[in-house]
Amino acid sequence: MTGLSPLSSALTFTCLDVRADPRAAGPTLVFRLRVSAGDDRRVHAVALRCQFRVEPGLREYTDEEADGLRDVFGERRRWGTTLQPMQFAQVCVMVPGFSGATEVDVPVPCTYDMEVASARYLEALRGGEVPLLLLFSGSAFVGPRGFQVEPVPWDREATCRLPVAVWREMVEQHFPGCGWLRLPRPTMDALLAFRSRHALPTWEATVEALLARSADGHPGTARAQEVRPRPGLARLLQDERSAP
Repeated sequence: MTGLSPLSSALTFTCLDVRADPRAAGPTLVFRLRVSAGDDRRVHAVALRCQFRVEPGLREYTDEEADGLRDVFGERRRWGTTLQPMQFAQVCVMVPGFSGATEVDVPVPCTYDMEVASARYLEALRGGEVPLLLLFSGSAFVGPRGFQVEPVPWDREATCRLPVAVWREMVEQHFPGCGWLRLPRPTMDALLAFRSRHALPTWEATVEALLARSADGHPGTARAQEVRPRPGLARLLQDERSAP
């Protein structure tokens, strides 16, 4: 290695493409990375950590999208202070040995949980692209004889424009026409018991039965029901269990 500068000073990353993985067990995006050592130097392997961050301030939004993003960033007039970067994903990948440069696929499992800010953000978008910043760290194994370990500096990064159409394609592959709702375990157990007692065939039928019960089957005058909020799901299930 005599006469060669440290690999970390020349190591660069470029995001070439992003696509949905149709064969993954869950929603997964695959980012195609080009890793370059800057010359023909032999790199035995790179243990790479990749952090993906959404940069929402780097794109424009329609009025419809702004309405959908109200619960994420607040009213549009406040976006000067609230439109901050958000975490999208963090994964590790082992880059095989190469000389000079190589390309590698980085699978990124994604969530469709609407409690996660990045998922709510992506769901609100109707088109265009999502600005992403990829931040890299890790260890590079180099050396003509044996191994020499060099860190991947924290200032290594790359940009990526994720097409909203690719995100929607990925979601539709796994959850066609559906959304997700996360519930506490006691409420989920009560829902399971309710579905079993009434021999309801699907979760959709279960929720529809509860909504119908909330609208039509609880005590109180019609006038009171107009001005009072509907009972919570846990209360509905409790009332149903105590009914004769």
